Amino acid sequence: MSDDENENKSQNDPQLAGKIKDSARQIWLAGLGAYTKAEEDAGRFFERLVQEGEQLENKTRGVVEKQIKTVEDRVGDVRERATGTWDRLEHMFDQRVSGALRRLGIHRREEIDALERRIEALESELRRLRGDIEDDSEE
Repeated sequence: MSDDENENKSQNDPQLAGKIKDSARQIWLAGLGAYTKAEEDAGRFFERLVQEGEQLENKTRGVVEKQIKTVEDRVGDVRERATGTWDRLEHMFDQRVSGALRRLGIHRREEIDALERRIEALESELRRLRGDIEDDSEE
C-alpha cells in the first residue's frame, strides 16, 4: 500500500464510522417508530375487535331470545292443549262416574245436600205448624 492509500483510508475511517453510526441510529429510530406504530395499531385493532364482539353479541342475543320466545310459545300451546285435554277427560270421567252411581242408586253429594236442606225446611215448617196447633188447643 502506498502512503496515499493509507492516508485516504485513515480519513475514510472517521467518515465510515460516522456513516455506520448514522445508519445504526436510523435503524434504531425506525425500530422505535415501528414499535410505536404497532402499539397504536394494536390499540385501535383491539377497540375494533371489542366493537365487533359487542355487535356479534347483540345479534346473537337477539337470535337466542327469539328462539327462547318461540320455544316458550310452543310450550304454552302444548300446555294449553294438555290442560284442555285433561279438563275434557276429567269432565268425561265425572259424568261417567255420576251416571254409574245414579244407576246404582247412589246420589251425588250436591243432591244429598239439597235433600238435607229440604228436610230441614220441612222440619222447621212442621214445628211451626205444631206450635200453631198446640196454641189453638190450649185456648
